[in-house]
Order: sequence, then structure tokens, then C-alpha cells
Amino acid sequence: MKPIIQLLHFGYHQAMSCIFPVAIFGTLALSNVIVVPWIHRYDAILLTMLGVQYFMYRSGLESRDEIKVICMFHVIGLLLELYKVRMGSWSYPEPGYTKFLGVPLYSGFMYASVASFMCQVWRRLRMDMTGWPGLVPSALLGGAIYFNFFTHHFIPDFRWWLTAIVFIVFWKTWIIYRVRITTYRMPLTLAFIIVGFFIWLAENISTFFDAWKYPDQHQTWQLVSFSKISSWFLLVIISVIIVAQLKYVKASRTRNDSCSS
Repeated sequence: MKPIIQLLHFGYHQAMSCIFPVAIFGTLALSNVIVVPWIHRYDAILLTMLGVQYFMYRSGLESRDEIKVICMFHVIGLLLELYKVRMGSWSYPEPGYTKFLGVPLYSGFMYASVASFMCQVWRRLRMDMTGWPGLVPSALLGGAIYFNFFTHHFIPDFRWWLTAIVFIVFWKTWIIYRVRITTYRMPLTLAFIIVGFFIWLAENISTFFDAWKYPDQHQTWQLVSFSKISSWFLLVIISVIIVAQLKYVKASRTRNDSCSS
């Protein structure tokens, strides 16, 4: 009976952590079948996401520090979107007043939703890590992964080399999480793979509802390539590095304040 109770509690916290991702993918689905009069679909999605973000903050579901992380990831994602659309990796074919250089501004929220999940699940499951490699190695690796998304259009794609380095850098790193009074742990790289796979599933749902289109999806929808899992795997690493490092900085600041007082 205890394993079932633990699983239910774990599932509850996972579900609560997914409020923002569910909101954005639900909006994408509904806006594909429900036409809002006098406003373009992309603009309606942006207004809805701004409303959801405001609700998350005002209701206390997200703290001010978490909003800062989410906004940071919104900018990171939007810059990547601007570049990828320009390079023809995918497109947003529908009209909208809130499109900039062919990219609707709501697209940044899809990346921000990943950061929202990370922040929420970290807090709800009282997560911690052992064997964290530190700021310099993690920041250098995160930067290399991010820039590879840009540079592989001109020079060889180093994603598989970077993936190998990820396993080397984080091979001693474990996630510690708590469900009620029981503590569990998991290799961090396994968590990267799991989250990357579920984002790939969400990506298939998004393209099915015309959130954006890959070149091979303009005539008819097709399953997103399995190779995209590796891209999301690497992108999740960037979000975890940012969230984990900020959590460590905040924890250190709190300890220093306690010692001072």
C-alpha cells in the first residue's frame, strides 16, 4: 500500500509542477479548433500566456525568483527561435501582430514552461544534488551546448560529442528528491533523458495542433524525428544548469544571512 501512496503523492507534485506547460499546450490545442473573433491566433495565445503567468505569480504558485528564471529562459528561447526560423529549421505560417522577424512572441513561453516545471518540481519535491560539478564546468558546458544550436548550420554538429561530455561531467551527480518523508535519488543524466523524451512528446502534440511546422510537415503532419530527443536532452541540461546554480546561490546566501544574524 505504501508504494501506491508514494506514487500518488509523486504524481500529484509532478502534475502541479506541469500547470504552466499544460496551460500552454492546452491553449495551443483549443486555439486550433476555437476561432477567437477579431484577433489572430498567435496574438490570442500570447495574451492567454501572459494571463496565465500573472495568475501563477499572484496565486503564489510561482515566486518572484522563479519568475526571474522563467523570464531568462523566455529570452534564451526567443533568441533561438529567431535564429532557427531565419535558417529555415521550422516556421510559423499564420499571421499575427505580435510576430517579430517571423516568430510569434508566445513561442518564448514554450521554453519558459520548461523552466517553470524545473523550478516547481525542485521546490515541491525538496530537491537537492550531490556531486554537482560546480559553476565553471557546468556554465562552460551549458554555453557550448547553447551555441552549438547556432553554429551547427555552418560547422559540424558537435551534439554527440557534447552529449558524451555531459555524461563525463555529470557522472557523479545525483538528484536527491523527497516524497513525503522518504528520500529517493536518481542519476542526473537519467533525469535529462526522461524530461527530454516527454518534451519530444509535447513537441509532437504542438506540431499536430499547428503551433509551428517543420519543413516536412507543411503538406501533412508527420511524427517529429526521434533525433529531436537529443536536442531536447541538451536543452534540458541548460535549464537544469541555470535553475540548479541559482538555487545553490540562493541557498548559500540564506546560510550566510543566518550566520550573520
